[in-house]
Amino acid sequence: MQTKAVLTAVLVLFALTSCTAPQPVAENKPAAPAMQIQGNLVQLMRGVMYPSSNVIFAAQSDDPSKLPPAKDPSTATDPLLSTYGGWTAVENAGISLAESANLLLIPGRKCANGKDMPLNNPDWPQLVQGLRDAGMKAYEAGKSKNNDKVLEAADVMSTACANCHDKYRDKGNDADRCM
Repeated sequence: MQTKAVLTAVLVLFALTSCTAPQPVAENKPAAPAMQIQGNLVQLMRGVMYPSSNVIFAAQSDDPSKLPPAKDPSTATDPLLSTYGGWTAVENAGISLAESANLLLIPGRKCANGKDMPLNNPDWPQLVQGLRDAGMKAYEAGKSKNNDKVLEAADVMSTACANCHDKYRDKGNDADRCM
């Protein structure tokens, strides 16, 4: 009888341990690299946002689907005529603008005058969201391949840019920017 009880206990214990989920093995994953700031705000504007917005502005007057292809699209300097030109350029420019909004939220970025970006100002998140929304509107316009939507996107983008520039960029003195 005692053997039967021990055997039953062993079987129950075996059943319980074999039915539990295997425990995950802890992996030694390398830490994600920290975000690094490479440029100041004006460099970011001139290097990313200005060229991307110009693609949207160009698509207002030049229907991307009607542009003649470049002789060698791989070396074309006009984004609308390059390998990733036409409506794809409009889509990519929109995504670039939307994604660049994230770069305006990284702490520690400086303005060209050495002052901190106005990251902690109460209006900054709304201004950044305006850029993100404008970028996504341009992206959707590119996907739709609709010139009227490009005009709408360019209007939203112009407003978003002006809202921020009026407050933080367009000063009589560069030393007063970002204030």
